[in-house]
Amino acid sequence: MVLLHVLFEHASGYALFAVKEVEEIGMLLPQVEQCVLNLGKFNSMVGLAAFFPFKSAQAALENINAISEGVVHADLKLFLETNIHQSGKKKATLGVGDAKIGAALQEEFGFSIQTGGVVAEIIRGIRLHFHLLVKGLTALAASKAQLGLGHSYSRAKVKFNVNRADNMIIQSIALLDQLDKDINTFSMRVREWYGYHFPELVRIVPDNSLYCRLAQLIGNRKELTDESVASLEEVVMDNAKAQAILDASRSSMGMDISPIDLINIERFSNRVVSLAAYRLELQEYLRSKMSQVAPNLAALIGEVVGARLISHAGSLTNLAKYPASTVQILGAEKALFRALKTRGNTPKYGLIFHSTFIGRAAAKNKGRISRYLANKCTIASRIDCFSELPSSVFGDKLREQVEERLSFYETGDLPRKNVDVMKEAMKEATDVAAEMKRKLDKRERKRKKREKKALQENGDANFDTEVNGESETSGGKKKMKLAAEKEEVQAEEPPAAENGAGDAPTKKKKKRKSEAEEPEEAAVVEDAAEDTNTPAKKKKKRKSEAVEAEPAEEIPEALVSEKKKKKKKNVE
Repeated sequence: MVLLHVLFEHASGYALFAVKEVEEIGMLLPQVEQCVLNLGKFNSMVGLAAFFPFKSAQAALENINAISEGVVHADLKLFLETNIHQSGKKKATLGVGDAKIGAALQEEFGFSIQTGGVVAEIIRGIRLHFHLLVKGLTALAASKAQLGLGHSYSRAKVKFNVNRADNMIIQSIALLDQLDKDINTFSMRVREWYGYHFPELVRIVPDNSLYCRLAQLIGNRKELTDESVASLEEVVMDNAKAQAILDASRSSMGMDISPIDLINIERFSNRVVSLAAYRLELQEYLRSKMSQVAPNLAALIGEVVGARLISHAGSLTNLAKYPASTVQILGAEKALFRALKTRGNTPKYGLIFHSTFIGRAAAKNKGRISRYLANKCTIASRIDCFSELPSSVFGDKLREQVEERLSFYETGDLPRKNVDVMKEAMKEATDVAAEMKRKLDKRERKRKKREKKALQENGDANFDTEVNGESETSGGKKKMKLAAEKEEVQAEEPPAAENGAGDAPTKKKKKRKSEAEEPEEAAVVEDAAEDTNTPAKKKKKRKSEAVEAEPAEEIPEALVSEKKKKKKKNVE
């Protein structure tokens, strides 16, 4: 009697093995370890009870994903219900390799689950001899199935990585910080380089990117005239500044500069200006990505600060797992550990200091508002991480709460209760979700309609090409047939003779003979074409008509010969 079944999940399908003499096997564990390598001994202890092959590679991937997540797939449920029969009060014992799937099976069926110990050794033996235990399965087919499933499983894991959108935000904010440093360094280099020629420009225009654009525009300061004020005003957006630049260029203390040096300065300024323009584009890209991935966090604390928090935590999921106390000092780890080491005051804020709320709060309230803001940031990050449809409704409401808390610290006005605010947010969120779902459904219907229309157009085009192809081929066959008939006629005609008096009658005779033979050939061709459809009586009738036509066509030749004889007599 089999008391223990072992479930084995393979790339080719599910297998259920029946283990005999469970108590003895449990007692003789070292002997089991030795018998695993010997197929004959192992086969005497373990036998294949049932095997369920996967229908396709997609089905195998779905089942392996379910097993890795500890979920009982429909195929596995059907397989176990069919092959394991529970009789009486005693529960069936099932051995599995993974405790997670074992717990799910126990909850689903009420089996007595065994993992580890003897079951692990038996599964090791099954894995070693699996292609020999299952009939029709070769070692090569088993290895190919494992390789294909491994590749598809890894590809699916990479494709459905929950952090795939966060990675773009992390790289964008890192590049943005690097660009800020580089643009600052390059701008200082331009200011120092161009300052030899026009040192007064630095005091008039302190902004780095604006200074580079002016250096690119002005070039040689001696070439500035009153007409240049309009172009300068377009850059600085201030008429007084443009006039000041013109006045300073006329009385500048700078040195003269050669054309080749000026060209290099202008080229470098152009690079710095293009980098500044690219930084603006990158910031816009970051704003769009944050509105897709973490709209509530972006609405609460801003796109840049929110992106810095995600980057520092490693992903949005990690940030959502952090408590509010960790989010509060995120980015101030050095100060925290230094304070713990020296037993000083711990930092009150980290990266969230760059938000506008802490800067607007009074000095005595900075710690309180940072704690409150960290709490709201944690809520927003969790909503963004686990919500299906992204919307900034909760972020806007949380921002309103922080604003009310700031006004409470300054004026003493009591803020609204959190419960009331969240009820309003939930109501708005359901409305927004319904609207978004309606738009998505409409877009999906349009896409299906376009695909259907494209398929119909492709079908009509294929039908037209087929019809044209058939007509072309039939037309080609007709042309070939006509050409062949013409060649035959030309081959039957005799070569043309030289012009002479004696040859003229023979030419006429031949011509008339050919004319008389043409209707005969046409009649014969028509008879041959209609042989399959016409009865025998019609055939005989047409033959008689052809025979009667022959003497009628020969009469003109006799008349011609008589006329020739009369002419000869008259001549004599």
